[in-house]
Amino acid sequence: MIEVKNLVKDYGGRVAVDHLTFTVEDGYIYGFLGPNGAGKSTTMNMMTGYLGATSGEVLINGHNILEEPEEAKRHIGYLPEIPPLYTDMTVMEYLKFASELKKIPKKERAAEVERVVEITRLEDVKGRLIRNLSKGYKQRVGLAQAILGMPSVIILDEPTVGLDPKQIIEIRDLIKELGKQHTVILSSHILSEVRAVCDRVMILAHGKLVASDTPENLETQLTGHHGMELLVKGSREQIFDIVNTLECRAYLDHILIEDTDVEEEKRVSFELVGTEGYGKDVRECVFYGFANAYCPILRMAEQKKTLEEVFLELTESEAQDEKEQEHADEQAEGTGRMESTGMMENSQMENTADNMEDSQITAKKGDEEHESDF
Repeated sequence: MIEVKNLVKDYGGRVAVDHLTFTVEDGYIYGFLGPNGAGKSTTMNMMTGYLGATSGEVLINGHNILEEPEEAKRHIGYLPEIPPLYTDMTVMEYLKFASELKKIPKKERAAEVERVVEITRLEDVKGRLIRNLSKGYKQRVGLAQAILGMPSVIILDEPTVGLDPKQIIEIRDLIKELGKQHTVILSSHILSEVRAVCDRVMILAHGKLVASDTPENLETQLTGHHGMELLVKGSREQIFDIVNTLECRAYLDHILIEDTDVEEEKRVSFELVGTEGYGKDVRECVFYGFANAYCPILRMAEQKKTLEEVFLELTESEAQDEKEQEHADEQAEGTGRMESTGMMENSQMENTADNMEDSQITAKKGDEEHESDF
C-alpha cells in the first residue's frame, strides 16, 4: 500500500503539486490521468524518492520514502518516462548489473534475471546491445529492470509514449500481466490507454486530485444518472402524448424530440433521474408504453458521459476555479492597496493638520511674548 499525505512541491512560487492526498491499495492497476503539466511525473518522482517534497509525506508499506529510503525502495520498481538504460551493454549485462544495484542475493541473481527476461519476452534479444534495439524493446528492458526483485509496487511514467500501435498493444498486454502479481501505477494523458488497462483512475489537474474512481463510475460521476436515446417511428404529437402517459414519466427529465433525415422517424432523448425509487427497469416501461400505442421503437440506446467528457469537464472546471481564485486574489490585493493608500492619505492629512495647529500655537505664543515686551 502507498499512502500520499498532503504532498506539496513548490518550485519557488510555482506549485507543481498542491496538497495531494490519496491511497493506493494493493492488487489494482492505477492510472494517473491528466493533461501535460498536471503534476503526474513530479508526483511519481516524489513517490519513488527521486525528488524531495516541499512538504507532506509518502509511505510505502508503512516506510517513509525520505526517512527510510532503502527499506521503502525495496518495495518499488520504477520506470521513468526515459528508461535508465546503459546502451553500450547487452540486455543480459544490463539486467545483471541492475540486479547487483538492487542488492539481490548473489546466488539468486541469475535465476531472477532469467525470470524477468521471460516475463518481458526478451529472450530473442538478450545478447544484443541495447543501443541496437527498437524503442519497444528498450521499453521492455526498462520494465524488466523495474520488476527485478519482485517489488510489490511498480510505477510506470508514460510507458507507451513514442511507441507504434503494435508496440503499444504489446506493452499494454504486458502491464496487464504484471497487474496479476503487482500493484501497478502508470501515468498517461491517453484516455484510451487508461480505459484499456486500469482498474482505478486518478485525475490530476494543476497539481490537485480532482477525481478518483473506476473508469466506469467516473463516466457517470458528474451527473449521477444516465440517459436514453430512442429512434421512433411516429409523429411528434403522438410521441409526446405517449411519453407523458408513461408509468415512469416522473423519472424522465429533459425530454427532447428531434427530426431526422427520414420524415416519419424521430429521435427522442431524455435523462433518467432518481430511478432507484421506481423499483423497475425504466427500459421496459418505455418499451411497453410505445408498443401498446403501436408506435415502433427502431432503436434504443443508453446515454452516458464518456471518460473523455469527464476528463475535459473536470480539468476545465479546475482551470476555471483557479482563474477565478487568481482574479479574486488580484481584486483583494487591489482593495488592500487602495485601503493602504487611503490610510496613508489620511495620515498625511492628519500630519498636515497637526503641523498647521502647531504653527498657529507657535505664532500665538510669539505674539504674546511680543506684547509683553511693551
